[in-house]
Amino acid sequence: MARHRILLIGLLLWALAMIVPDLARVARPLGSFGFYANNDGLIYDVAGPFSDAKASPAWKAGLREADRIDLARMRCFPYDAATCGTALAVLGGVQYVLPGHSATISLVSPADTPPRQVTLVAEETPTNWLARGVLILDEIAGILVVLAAAWLVWTRPGRMSWGFFLYVIWFNPGQGYVFYALLQQWPLALLAQDGAACLAQAAGFAGLLQFALRVPADEIDPAWRPLERALPLVAVVFATAFLASFGSVLGYGTENITRMVLLAGFAVDLCALIILIMRRRSQTPEDYQRVRWVIWGCLIGLPAFLIADISLSTTLLRTRWGDFTPPEDVVDLLYLVNGILCLFVFEAIRRPRVVSVAIPLRRVTILGLVLSIPALLLHHEADSIREHLDLPSWAWLGIGAALLYLISRLHETTVHLVDRYFNRALDRIEAQLEQAIARAGNAAAIDRLLADEPFRAFRLASAATFRRAGAVFRRHEDADGWVDCATRTLRANDPMLAPLPNGVPFNVGDDDADDARLPPGLRRPILAVPVANRLRCFAVTLYGPHASGTDLDTNERAMLARLGDSAADAYAQLEEAALRARIAALEHELSRSPRADR
Repeated sequence: MARHRILLIGLLLWALAMIVPDLARVARPLGSFGFYANNDGLIYDVAGPFSDAKASPAWKAGLREADRIDLARMRCFPYDAATCGTALAVLGGVQYVLPGHSATISLVSPADTPPRQVTLVAEETPTNWLARGVLILDEIAGILVVLAAAWLVWTRPGRMSWGFFLYVIWFNPGQGYVFYALLQQWPLALLAQDGAACLAQAAGFAGLLQFALRVPADEIDPAWRPLERALPLVAVVFATAFLASFGSVLGYGTENITRMVLLAGFAVDLCALIILIMRRRSQTPEDYQRVRWVIWGCLIGLPAFLIADISLSTTLLRTRWGDFTPPEDVVDLLYLVNGILCLFVFEAIRRPRVVSVAIPLRRVTILGLVLSIPALLLHHEADSIREHLDLPSWAWLGIGAALLYLISRLHETTVHLVDRYFNRALDRIEAQLEQAIARAGNAAAIDRLLADEPFRAFRLASAATFRRAGAVFRRHEDADGWVDCATRTLRANDPMLAPLPNGVPFNVGDDDADDARLPPGLRRPILAVPVANRLRCFAVTLYGPHASGTDLDTNERAMLARLGDSAADAYAQLEEAALRARIAALEHELSRSPRADR
């Protein structure tokens, strides 16, 4: 165990070392030579991150699209530090370097002409407030994902948690441009890092399959064991392919290999989806809902990451029918989508039950739309805005922070409005139940309205109301999901009911449910709603999860809490009416007694 934790700490530090330095790009962007070249040495873009090609150092130096880097003269072996460092800094798609970094590039020359070389000096890349904001979100999400996966391994060591951790070491939204730019000063160290990155990507694909085979309880069906035993071979095959894709620094064109190995990632993702879909049949309802979160993570998250990687590392999306490469701002959003979905997967593993996957997906979609629209606009108008507002970098950073705050508020408002749209049926149910509770003629009717109606409306696994009777809470009738449960009374001092005096809904822990001998399995209550006012607690209603296995969501919990408040008023009115009737009866008896006549 100690050795595993030492390995975990080492891998965690390495993963964080790759992505944390990129936070520096928020304040100071990196530099660029102003061109991109693929792994065949083909220069396919001579503007690079500069919106105007004439501002690009490459364009100024005479580089044009379709020029080719001479791989034979730019290879790393026989080793020359300057040549190798330049090859690592310019080949393989989008690359960044430290501002002011210089490089001499050898180009392929026509026959019978002298060799051609171009010396470039990197200039700081332009940026905008939205790009900085998305970068911050990417980095925060990347750090959180890596730390969350490491926490799972630390607290729940096993093949499942290790598989997830190996996957997110590489497939997280954090970016490593600053880390690689710093290593360009030591080409051999950068070569070693590239080799380790190849192994990490291969381990990530194998880790995803390992995770899919065992999620959510770290258990595997015997029928899947042969595939699990084959995972080391899968990792070796991918590691070999990834290492081969770096053959460009050895003088070989490897663009096609790079494309194939990244496209093979979709095949791995498809295999993981098939495994998850086939395994879900044997899951309990609660675990089935957790697996659904993982399925959607594989369906959207990894493909988004692979599309972003293909856009930055290859020319696959530059076709004869047009260039379908998304802007770099949109690519960063694709990384962010993958990171958010990885966090959802972490929550699905950490929690015993989850809400419907439609809720987080809806919110991720809203976030993507809120961010993508300004990203596309600023991609085309950033330079024009900068020309009209000539401000220092720190001022742009402040403007970016303010606008990101406005975007976050817009996101919250949009989520609220969308939730209101999807919760219209919930609002109708609440209004109907409040009216019915107000008209209830006795306490037993209120008991049924608190339990039976939400049970049917929300399709719950169980629901029961316990009304106070002295020092205990008593269930007077058989309730849905409680028919075969002998528990009819709960002591007011029962540990499970310790939060009751606070007067707000609280979760029922599994240990508490066992101690109180509540219904087992899916019918086990998960939420206790006090029916209380400021002076007295009249009852407590226990609700189970949805019969589908999903947890009660935030809106449903809030509605049940308001329903409890309405029921408390109704109980109080019934007690007041009963007390008034009793007082009236006693006064009537007193008025008829002989002593009253005297």
